[in-house]
Amino acid sequence: MGFGQQRVFVAFFVLLHLLIAAVAMSTVALVAAEPAQALTINSKAREAILMDAETGTVLFEHEADALMPPASMSKLMTILMVFDRLANGSLSMEDTFPVSEKAWRKGGSKMFVMVGTEISIADLLRGIIIQSGNDACIVVAEGIAGDEETFAAMMTERAREIGLTHSTFRNATGWPDPDHMMTARDLATLARFMVRNYPDYYALFAETEFTWQGIRQPNRNPLLASYRGADGLKTGHTETAGYGLVASAKRDGRRLISVVNGLNSDRERAAESRRLLNIGFQEFDNYTLLSAGQTVDQADVWLGDRDRIPLVVAEEVRLTLPRDVRQQLQAKLQYQNPVPAPVEKGAQIGTLRLTAPEMAPIELPVLAGEPAGKLGFLGRISAAFNYLLWGASSG
Repeated sequence: MGFGQQRVFVAFFVLLHLLIAAVAMSTVALVAAEPAQALTINSKAREAILMDAETGTVLFEHEADALMPPASMSKLMTILMVFDRLANGSLSMEDTFPVSEKAWRKGGSKMFVMVGTEISIADLLRGIIIQSGNDACIVVAEGIAGDEETFAAMMTERAREIGLTHSTFRNATGWPDPDHMMTARDLATLARFMVRNYPDYYALFAETEFTWQGIRQPNRNPLLASYRGADGLKTGHTETAGYGLVASAKRDGRRLISVVNGLNSDRERAAESRRLLNIGFQEFDNYTLLSAGQTVDQADVWLGDRDRIPLVVAEEVRLTLPRDVRQQLQAKLQYQNPVPAPVEKGAQIGTLRLTAPEMAPIELPVLAGEPAGKLGFLGRISAAFNYLLWGASSG
């Protein structure tokens, strides 16, 4: 190697060392404002939660992870087991299940099934959803699993699969059992799963009455007739559990889910559900901050075959925020600039951190929107000397 070549290599590597040492973390403030005071609400319920169905954001919670007897609200899991099978084709609405003596004799709220008869899935679902029939639940359990105990174990397994981390089922009805427990958060998660995955079957929850064997029974959900946009889901009551309600309502394209339990009367659970839903609709809204693939910055490329590459977010960023906090959102984009070549399209380059009052920090990966190849040997030499002579502005 000649003396001239040695000088080129020394200059190149000295330059590279100095440049890397000088690279600082790039921080771009997309929105900056002073944080607002937290929104504070209370609830009369022993356990309660309020959730946005689209984003899954929890707007309010009180003892939401406390184990509680869910009473008939746990029938939502029994219903989901049927919805699953309708969706995968192993059951149809026209299929029938036989009524056992156990189902016929079951006490509590009833559909009034008759032993020895066969009842369609469509009618059994209405008997559970509208009439809260314990007897209908047992017919379903035995029809799917052979017996109620096996069905309850299947319910618990399925619950874990969809994220109900604290729920354990011992029966299909919500009948009092010290080991039959759920949480308000799990009930809200279950309701959200049903709304999002089975919208066609979910429409059954809005039906206001059902007649079976000449006995007409109204839907026990008190909000259907008294709260605008209400279309589900399920009441519950036992002496130990108190009065509970999993409710959902949709207004102007936005859906909320509330769960209350441990209240003193049907009237009180209805009033508390209305109050929480009102707060959710009045005080919060959903905001699209970034669309899928949107460019959030342009990064310089070091020793690449292109000077800059766009930095993008992979998915839409849509958040539920208090209305008075929307302008107080802070976003910081962090990445090493320049980005050393080569760069593959879709490679993570940095992180976008979103913070706001009433919201846990959210960190999103920022990806290379386009690839950048690495310069050849002569190109790298030229880039190094250009930087020495002209600085970063030369590319």
